[in-house]
Amino acid sequence: MKSIRLEKDSDNIIHLILDNPNASANVMDRDFAESLHQAVERLQKDDYAGIIVRSAKSTFFAGGDLNWLYSVQHKDAGEFFKHCEALKADLRWLEIQGKPVVAAINGAALGGGWEIALSCHHRIAIDSHAVKIGLPEVTLGLLPGGGGCVRMPRLLGIQNALPYLLEGKQVGAQQALEAGLIHQTAKDADELLDHARAFVLANAGSEVQQPWDQPGYRMPGGDARNPKNAQLLAFAPAMLWQKTKGCFPAPEAILATVIEGSQVDFDTATRIESRYFVELTCGQVAKNMIGTFWFGLNAIKAGASLPDAARALLNERETAPLKKIGILGAGMMGAGIAYACASRGVEVVLKDVSLEAAQKGKGYAEKSLQKRVDRGRMDEAGMQDILSRILPSDSAADLKGCELIIEAVFEDRELKARVTAEAEEQLGESAIFASNTSTLPISGLAEASKRPENFIGLHFFSPADKMPLVEIICGERTSDETLARAFAFVLQIGKTPIVVNDSRGFFTSRVFGCFTNEGIAMLGEGVNPASIENAAALAGFPVGPLAVSDEVSLTLMGKIRQQTVDDLQREGKPVPSHPADKVIDHMLEMGRAGKAAGGGFYSYPEDGKKHLWTGLAKEFPVGEQPAFEDVKERLLFIMAIETLRCYEEHVLRSVRDANIGSIFGIGFPPWTGGALQYINQYGPAEFEQRARQLAEHYGERFAPSQVLVEMAEANLPLTDE
Repeated sequence: MKSIRLEKDSDNIIHLILDNPNASANVMDRDFAESLHQAVERLQKDDYAGIIVRSAKSTFFAGGDLNWLYSVQHKDAGEFFKHCEALKADLRWLEIQGKPVVAAINGAALGGGWEIALSCHHRIAIDSHAVKIGLPEVTLGLLPGGGGCVRMPRLLGIQNALPYLLEGKQVGAQQALEAGLIHQTAKDADELLDHARAFVLANAGSEVQQPWDQPGYRMPGGDARNPKNAQLLAFAPAMLWQKTKGCFPAPEAILATVIEGSQVDFDTATRIESRYFVELTCGQVAKNMIGTFWFGLNAIKAGASLPDAARALLNERETAPLKKIGILGAGMMGAGIAYACASRGVEVVLKDVSLEAAQKGKGYAEKSLQKRVDRGRMDEAGMQDILSRILPSDSAADLKGCELIIEAVFEDRELKARVTAEAEEQLGESAIFASNTSTLPISGLAEASKRPENFIGLHFFSPADKMPLVEIICGERTSDETLARAFAFVLQIGKTPIVVNDSRGFFTSRVFGCFTNEGIAMLGEGVNPASIENAAALAGFPVGPLAVSDEVSLTLMGKIRQQTVDDLQREGKPVPSHPADKVIDHMLEMGRAGKAAGGGFYSYPEDGKKHLWTGLAKEFPVGEQPAFEDVKERLLFIMAIETLRCYEEHVLRSVRDANIGSIFGIGFPPWTGGALQYINQYGPAEFEQRARQLAEHYGERFAPSQVLVEMAEANLPLTDE
């Protein structure tokens, strides 16, 4: 047996030890399935007092083998279904063989790992931060396929089980104990085994059964036919659709599995689960999400997109954790960056033109932390510890000793040049200067620096303390050392870095602008504004283009456009125009600049929810409506096409950066796996043909680029391989 060892101790207890020899963590792969089956066959012939399931790794069990799941195709469905059923039959044998089985959980038990633990009669976990318990499969487009959708409702009841299944909720040891997921906690590994042995010995010789196998068992709260559950479940599909908009098949499959499985016997329920699991595993959405959120994200965090020299520096002294940074500008962005950094143990000097403005910026962190204290997620001491790391200041002298400066002032080239020169006077030779600009080319901003090789772009997204992405932009003279240190810093503060080359708008702002402009242009064409916003929601975007434009502010959009015009005219380059420009200008003329100005495309009543401004009907009369699918695909296609152009122009360095950046930074629908994966899964040839149709009807901005034409001719996906 490769992945499992069986050892018998002096008390005649079998220790079923999970120990994958080929990896640092245990996974539910083919070797594990074969090893488990061999273990069951041996145990059926053995005499023992009970079984302790434990791990030889620092974690208990990591979950399913995503390499395997990613490779399963529709043609493999029948064979894969048989495999799922065989694996679950062996887990089922553990819980019905009559002798006590204990799960000794020493670390993370997620996905398949938690399903193994659920098949044990008694579950004990070390009370440690390392212990995480849950079923995160839904976040990768899958459902728990090892019995999780069957056992969790039978353990907790339907209503209490659904958050773990539908949301991928994870809990620590104490929360798991309080929720009834585990029976005991232990202070360390020795006590864990002591408790496990004690349970086995206390129950040796007696017939041990799971609650759901005992005579007279009833599911907590009743099954789906119970009146209370039936009332809830009558609305559940609509509530679920409100969240997923029909873009994510996994939550729907989970709900169906739970409802159907609650009304039949255990073995039938597991077959229902297997069928839905196989269907999802073979489906395109799971492939998209696994490819991006697992393989792509892990590769990015490992530095796969860095040049060789920068990657080599990642583990050297140049990338040691930063201790002190400075932030120029204490507005919403600067304040959010300061909070994010201080929360991760970094000392922050938050500088603005006045001490009052800097203190107001620190107040953002204080308000956010107070909410955590009020909700019991943090104590007062923890709050004060974080706040003590933020020093509000109006003096450049306080920047002395900073290893990194992040400039977060307005999008004005001259202002940025002034604060760069002022800050650099206080910095040591090795310190990095980073601009948080969202649109201005880094190479141009670096002209104000005495050390352009130490100058880089760190583009955070608002709100900076919550948004997971940071776009790192390399200027023409940015050194590999600076890039490596900036990359390491982004990881240090718990963010995901993507690396792009210099360009106006870089990648994210450039592509995001296409999304907002397309929605605004459709409004100018006479498309019903409600249709525009609903089409975005049904395509999977978190916010519609009109709503997000209000949040960004049309004033800022106008200023960015004007800065672009000024720069291009100075460089003697043609100034592009977009049909959205005249709509934005008209809105600004009417004083409707967005949410901060009191109203834009939406109205924001003090005593109610925001709603589309009724004046839009007069200012932009509704005309003949296009096909609703066209409205959806215009938003998806324009972002995907512009992302491909960024890749073609070498602004983007990798496909994975494009996909992660488009989802984490600018809200491209997660079900697609990202902007370039959307093209891949649509089919390059089909996508190119549809792009030509959209270009014919709505403008040359949809015309296929050369790379897309080549992809279509070969009908091959774009990958980093």
